[in-house]
Amino acid sequence: MRNIGKVLFVSLIALFLIGGTSSCNSKKKMLKQEYEMKLQQAKDDLNAIINDQSDLTLDQQIARIEEISNGDFNDPELNELIEYAKLYVKLAEEEKLKEERRAEEERLRMEELNNIPKTSLEDYFGKIAGASSISSANSLINEALELFASPDAIVLIRINSFGDYDRPTTAVEYLNYLKDSKEAKMRIYEAKYDDNNKITELELIKK
Repeated sequence: MRNIGKVLFVSLIALFLIGGTSSCNSKKKMLKQEYEMKLQQAKDDLNAIINDQSDLTLDQQIARIEEISNGDFNDPELNELIEYAKLYVKLAEEEKLKEERRAEEERLRMEELNNIPKTSLEDYFGKIAGASSISSANSLINEALELFASPDAIVLIRINSFGDYDRPTTAVEYLNYLKDSKEAKMRIYEAKYDDNNKITELELIKK
């Protein structure tokens, strides 16, 4: 009986040791798989950043690179990818700052332009007709022509509200007519513009 008990005891110890070893190996295998998955994910994320295919914002990319750098990885390829990714986000940050500066400069430029007192085209009509000298009128004509896409932009003069027109003329011809006649009897009925906000065609009607 004692021998049987000893055999059973030894068998139980053996089973425990075998089971413990198997469990330990299983845990090691799981840890290795988990490590490899994390390593591959880190490489995928870094490659996406480097190739400009990441869905993360620039700030999130920086945070992800930092997270991977602080991870417990020992992989030469990963270390190289980290350096490339750091270089990429550095260049991206510099470009972002340049773009922000360009946008701010453009905003200030437009703000400055909007604050410059503007003379409307109809104001120019009156000023040209009432100019005290030919040189003054010519100077005003040159300023007014800046509002047109071309000095030869078509000017149509409506005779009535039914769509009847006088003979077509051009911007420069009409402005010179104002200079010579000393009268500004027409007002703007309609104007067409190009993409640069310059007048391509003008319709006038009697005031």
